[in-house]
Amino acid sequence: MHSKESVILLHGLFHGRCHMRKLDAYLTREGYEVLNIGYPARKWSLEELARRVYQQTELYFTQEAPLHFVGYSMGGLLVRAILNQYRPACLGRVVQLAAPNKGSEVADFVKNSWLFKTLCGPAGQQLITNPEATQHLFGPIDYELGGIAGNRSRSPISSRIINEENDGKVSVESTRVEGMKEHLIIKATHTGVPFNKHVHRHTHHFLKHGTFQQQKEPVLQESH
Repeated sequence: MHSKESVILLHGLFHGRCHMRKLDAYLTREGYEVLNIGYPARKWSLEELARRVYQQTELYFTQEAPLHFVGYSMGGLLVRAILNQYRPACLGRVVQLAAPNKGSEVADFVKNSWLFKTLCGPAGQQLITNPEATQHLFGPIDYELGGIAGNRSRSPISSRIINEENDGKVSVESTRVEGMKEHLIIKATHTGVPFNKHVHRHTHHFLKHGTFQQQKEPVLQESH
């Protein structure tokens, strides 16, 4: 039985465990047992991915100490799917990083292309803005959930498709969801969110206290 608070990290569609390594290291230093889970994001649907991630982490779902979740991009949706099907009694708090809760306009634009279907697989088709594509996957947000969005884009084409405040892949509005306890906007691109030091600090604060630190964020020079 695990007596230490644990955090399950879930990466996004085009990334792996390495994309979450800095957040992993930060939370580990803060005293959590971190499970930075790798999974073949482009191979299966969100339903199947949820089942397989649960199988990898099932032992932690019966621990007495709180079990927290942090999901980046599509990983944030995967967290919701997991909690809808396999919610642990020891559930702590949840943080979503740049998660397209209301879908992605970019996915809408390219969903019928052969290349998108080939590269993104079944789960990629579930990232569109049509709520009927995913409404069966996600239950109500009746747990403490904090969302962090980026609002810096280096992709003028994607930003033109989205046509509102966005991080180059996901609109800020899409990162919101009914029942979310708090929402925060950070000066970061979509890819850069998991590397952002402010994101690390705010994520830890929410996991510990159920709230983000409310203060003005300085501009952070990114390397991604």
